[in-house]
Amino acid sequence: MRHIDLTYQTMLAEIGQRALDDAWTRDFPPTGRFVKVKVKERDYWYFDQPDGEGGQARKYVGRAEDPEVARRVHDFSRTKSDYRTRRRLVSSLTRDGGLQAADPTSGAIIEALAAAGLFRLRAVLVGTLAFGTYSGLLGVRLPSAAIMTADADFAQDYAVSAEVMDSLPPILELLQGVDPTFRAVPTLAAADTTAFVNQQGYRVEFLTTNRGKDEYLDKPAAMPALGGARAQPLRFMDFLIREPVRAVLLHGAGVSVLVPNPARYAIHKLIVASRRHADSVLKRDKDVMQAGILAEAMLETRRSADLAIAYSEAWERGSAWQDAIRGGVATLSDENKSFLRQCLETGGQEIGERVVLPF
Repeated sequence: MRHIDLTYQTMLAEIGQRALDDAWTRDFPPTGRFVKVKVKERDYWYFDQPDGEGGQARKYVGRAEDPEVARRVHDFSRTKSDYRTRRRLVSSLTRDGGLQAADPTSGAIIEALAAAGLFRLRAVLVGTLAFGTYSGLLGVRLPSAAIMTADADFAQDYAVSAEVMDSLPPILELLQGVDPTFRAVPTLAAADTTAFVNQQGYRVEFLTTNRGKDEYLDKPAAMPALGGARAQPLRFMDFLIREPVRAVLLHGAGVSVLVPNPARYAIHKLIVASRRHADSVLKRDKDVMQAGILAEAMLETRRSADLAIAYSEAWERGSAWQDAIRGGVATLSDENKSFLRQCLETGGQEIGERVVLPF
């Protein structure tokens, strides 16, 4: 596996920081102020600014104990966006550094949703587009075949959506601002829309955590923070989007996004691969390919402990999870099984725990 030159890794980190700075500058201008609000015994930061009609509009910022949020609130000041410099850095990374940019449609959609506040409201980019950002996080070049996609998937924890007391503008309007041909995917009830598609068949879908009660199974969940969109509850989603990390989507001047921890992503892909139906062989093959690539990358970049920790958490959730993991592992190539074994054994030694292997 070819590693990314340290120079380009540094450039990518700089783009990520500047993109996050730019997002904060856009979302929280100097005409407003930060206020701390207690919700269900926890403190959160919100941002108040004039709404142009004599009142105040309030935006959710984040949890008060989040050190990044606390630092930015403390240091609040206007900074100018260095957009042109970031574009040059992104261009250099994709032209000379061997990293792959997001396709134009995906990039434009994610940029628009990010600008509207999707990631500020703690939604997470999941699926292949998230996988594509791991090249920068792990410092390796990912095969282009593992990054190609024609859809964008986003997930948000149900409890988060219900409690932040803020919302995106209407999702369909945001998508139609990128491409007027976007429409809601028809369902039995229009209010149950969880996905949108354009004339070319590009699909945008919203997912959420499964609340575990029979009355909620297979029923689109109302998501107050998602601008009128509902979300499809899925098993194992809570594991995937717990403790997401910041990454950069290479599009335009770089888009700051939240993605699953790559270790969780790898284990989640093994689990869902085992549950694919016979008509989803291509998706299953992509799942296991991505899991194998991440196992190799994490072994080579000395992140075996991260994979071992994520794996152990999933394994300890019980027999159904263990069977799913075994099923996914069985579909790995012999080479990728070897990478996974080495990564888990090395990681177990690093964290001082015995890892029960799924072989």
